[in-house]
Amino acid sequence: MLHRERRLFTMVFLTTKMMQRTALFVTFGSFVTSLVTAFLPLWKTMNSDLNEVENWFSGLWLTCLYTDERGIQCKAYDSVLGLPLDLQISRVLMLISIGTGAFALLAAFPGLEGVGMFVGQPGVKRGLLIFSGVLTWLSGLTTLAPVSVLAYTTVVEFWDEGFPDAMPRWEYGEAMFSGWFGGLGLVIGGTLFFVAVCMGDYDLRPPRALNSPQVKHRSKHYLKTEVL
Repeated sequence: MLHRERRLFTMVFLTTKMMQRTALFVTFGSFVTSLVTAFLPLWKTMNSDLNEVENWFSGLWLTCLYTDERGIQCKAYDSVLGLPLDLQISRVLMLISIGTGAFALLAAFPGLEGVGMFVGQPGVKRGLLIFSGVLTWLSGLTTLAPVSVLAYTTVVEFWDEGFPDAMPRWEYGEAMFSGWFGGLGLVIGGTLFFVAVCMGDYDLRPPRALNSPQVKHRSKHYLKTEVL
């Protein structure tokens, strides 16, 4: 009975259609996380021991100051060329991540089973899913790269012995952790698309294995054993 329930669970949930929708769901959630991360001014935070009422926040596009009296005030960077090189590269990579992630979702939807597009053309649907998987991988890697680079530079600057001990230093912000989470989720979503493609190829293979001489020989052997 337990074996039958496990088999039924596998047949219901571990199907090509369910795997495709799982990949799409993971990709969509991770894409939204990366999109929000790109515009959050919480990549780095700085709190001063000398002035505890001021909290500084820095992102790819804005720098914000929070005080108890005035609340939060944000200002865009004055010059793009005056930004550090790692920040400029991070901007470009995050924009690439957003673009490739959006195209991946648009390409994956018509390639899903049950969607009334490209009906009777399994090759086209398979190609769309592969293309979506590649774009999702690229979106995930271009999200992980800028977050990791800025995290590295933040650590290097934090432990720089050239700065006085009393000078406040930048630390990790919440957006960095959400960026790692979103980028890793995109990589997992792209992998699930490839798993769905492999499952679809397995379902479409011809049933030649059931008619092979080895299987027939084994079935006869089992029948003789039952008679004995």
